[in-house]
Amino acid sequence: MSQTEIKATVEKILKSSYVGPMATVKNNKPHTRYMTFFNEGLKLYTLTSKETDKAEEIEANPFTHILLGYDGEGFGDDYVEYQGKVSFNNSEALKKELWNDTMKIYFDGPEDPELVLLEINPTAIRVMNKKGEAPKELEF
Repeated sequence: MSQTEIKATVEKILKSSYVGPMATVKNNKPHTRYMTFFNEGLKLYTLTSKETDKAEEIEANPFTHILLGYDGEGFGDDYVEYQGKVSFNNSEALKKELWNDTMKIYFDGPEDPELVLLEINPTAIRVMNKKGEAPKELEF
């Protein structure tokens, strides 16, 4: 599989899979929770509160590991292992663009001062379990 094909597979999975586990480090141990992601190319975004454990964990260690794409239908389901570096993005325009009214259970709206956007830039991406094939790594 060429790098172009690997990138196309990764982008297809990122566009069709929005929810997955995101791992950070808490007290030198993995800490994982499900998050909803949006993507622009290979860059991921997710909204959260400034007052969460994950915000504190990211300040201490900005690296994350995310899994996206596995649909649970069995052996051969492909998915993406995504390693990235997280930064805080306070773009009001992007918060409004990514806002969804289901978030009202957590926030007053996209201008809520507790709402923060996590921007995740990839450091390594692998396509896993594609019909039992060996992992395919996207080169950066």
